Amino acid sequence: MNRRTGRVICDITVSADGYSAGLHQSEERPFGDDGGDGSGDKLHAWMFDTPDENRAEVDRLTAAGAFIMGRNMFGPVRGEWDRRWNGWWGDDPPFHGPVFVLTHHAREPQPMDGGTTYHFVTDGITSALSHARAAAGDGDVSVLGGATTVNQYLAAGLVDELRLHIVPLTLGAGTRLFEGVPPLELEQVASRPASLVTHVTYRVLS
Repeated sequence: MNRRTGRVICDITVSADGYSAGLHQSEERPFGDDGGDGSGDKLHAWMFDTPDENRAEVDRLTAAGAFIMGRNMFGPVRGEWDRRWNGWWGDDPPFHGPVFVLTHHAREPQPMDGGTTYHFVTDGITSALSHARAAAGDGDVSVLGGATTVNQYLAAGLVDELRLHIVPLTLGAGTRLFEGVPPLELEQVASRPASLVTHVTYRVLS
């Protein structure tokens, strides 16, 4: 795999059966039928209910030099940008760096408090990665999700490291990691169990 500067990392929380969100996602229930109230309260309880136990993994989520996410992760607005949506994270998002949002509909960059700027990329995952690499310099690029976006990068062979946070529940249906991804050769480089999650890091070999 071509490693020019920093690594390309995918960092994502999934259920034990591999789903990052359930069916019937909406603005009111962004994670759909997720085994809880639709907000991801159970999927991401490891971050919010036991943050001290998982401090290293929480801190690593936003340690990259630049970030990529799909439009579905950015927000519920579909089609043309007919209203001003600036993400789920408020005026001061936790990224504090450039975030490249994959979309089919052009939009001017949106600067936020704390150093985060959302850039909207309309010409695909390779272009988004090129922009993110340039912005990150020698730093890592983190592909945050959702699973559909992560799957695209995995299928294209563009990922160096895959960090999974596996929670002890099953969803049975929804948006699933590895859907449509050809067989991968992975090397496990780290794993750590915690009370609400198991953290597993793989190096993607092929």
